[in-house]
Amino acid sequence: MKKADLIRFVEEQLAPFAEERHYEIVDVDYVKEGSDMYLRILADKEGGIGLDDCTAISRYIEPILDKEDPVEDAYILEVSSPGLDRPLQKDKDYTRGLGKVMDVKLFKAPEEGIFAGQKEFTAQLVSCDHTAQTAELADEKGNTQTFSRKDFAGIRPHIDF
Repeated sequence: MKKADLIRFVEEQLAPFAEERHYEIVDVDYVKEGSDMYLRILADKEGGIGLDDCTAISRYIEPILDKEDPVEDAYILEVSSPGLDRPLQKDKDYTRGLGKVMDVKLFKAPEEGIFAGQKEFTAQLVSCDHTAQTAELADEKGNTQTFSRKDFAGIRPHIDF
């Protein structure tokens, strides 16, 4: 099964279970790391996801994967939390991030605007347009600049340690 088909299959199989348990399936990926293949499921829920939740998701999906056998190669199933600093990828991630301070990495530094010449900076996510796939960011003075989401090499919540 192709990677995209596998991801779609896993998401579809998890959907009713996740809805029943009030989980959000944040991401499903099938990746090679070193010599191992990983089928990675990132899940979350209101108040955070714990080890018991990850175990429940794993125990739900394992028999389905064993029966349907959609993966040709040996792989490691990994179910975990996306973490506090998970990158914004989907529309719902951007919506959830509104008003929060973000660590931003761009593929290319803008030539104009308040963030001109900067590939990495910290800014507040003040708005997003899901139709246009843009995000508006503000500096500490409240000045704003709009970016295409394709410009982001990474955008994630800023965590103070």
